[in-house]
Amino acid sequence: MKGHERPLTFLKYNREGDLLVSCAKDHNPTVWFADNGERLGTYRGHNGAVWCCDVSRDSMLLITASADQSVKLWNVQTGAQLYTFSFNSPARSVDFSVGDELAVITTDPFMGVTSAINVKSIADDPSQQSGESVLTITGPTGRINRAVWGPLNKTIISAGEDSVIRIWDSETGKLLKESNPEVGHKKQITSLTKSADGSHFLTGSLDKSAKNAQVNAVAMSPLLDHVVLGGGQDASSVTTTDHRAGKFEAKFYNKVLQEEIGGVKGHFGPINALAFNPDGKSFSSGGEDGYVRLHHFDPDYFSIKI
Repeated sequence: MKGHERPLTFLKYNREGDLLVSCAKDHNPTVWFADNGERLGTYRGHNGAVWCCDVSRDSMLLITASADQSVKLWNVQTGAQLYTFSFNSPARSVDFSVGDELAVITTDPFMGVTSAINVKSIADDPSQQSGESVLTITGPTGRINRAVWGPLNKTIISAGEDSVIRIWDSETGKLLKESNPEVGHKKQITSLTKSADGSHFLTGSLDKSAKNAQVNAVAMSPLLDHVVLGGGQDASSVTTTDHRAGKFEAKFYNKVLQEEIGGVKGHFGPINALAFNPDGKSFSSGGEDGYVRLHHFDPDYFSIKI
């Protein structure tokens, strides 16, 4: 599916799995029908790359984070902008809490401003929406590439440039736990995704710890013990004459045995974004090439034995 002029950055399905939202560096998040790839519409209003998005449980609200130093709330169906949260630095990631009453937003270090994790209250009525933060956490050095809610919204899990995973108390902002740099990732963590039941999460990093490839994106099957990893190489090191054109691959692994199961080729550049449909029967990938690819699994996939 060609709907973006610039590289993809993030993909997100709604809870029912019938809609897919894609974010890219071209400023315009786009929504598609997830089964056939028909483009439904575009959300116009950002003036910079859009790095991340999330969709509310009832599929009514879309939240997007952009390099234009703003986070916007949209009406999914009409494309109307409902509210803009403004910051002093680029916004990097967004995640709705369970119940959609809160959103966690990360902002980048910029011009002397440190990176931060901001929690905003999301009003039922957009006309009552406030820009005030319920909680602001500063501290980690470098960019925070992703922050998500932990179980029951009691914690916030963050990861980023300093390669450390941190767990924060979502009410007080107190640091509860952090990963040991000796045994964890050695380079920046590019992606962090939760399992469907919220019991565990997976991180991808440029340190090639996921089977010798730089990982730009990870996704976890809600149905099987499978993870899919995407990457290839840093965009800056891809030349236009790359002999592997069209061979950038999304690779599947058994997350328990850590064995490779198979791969899906097709992108003409590194894979920057991956998402599983909540029904586990299809997945999508977004590439540096500006394409979103929808992949429906054939019946054999569900009977793979290792």
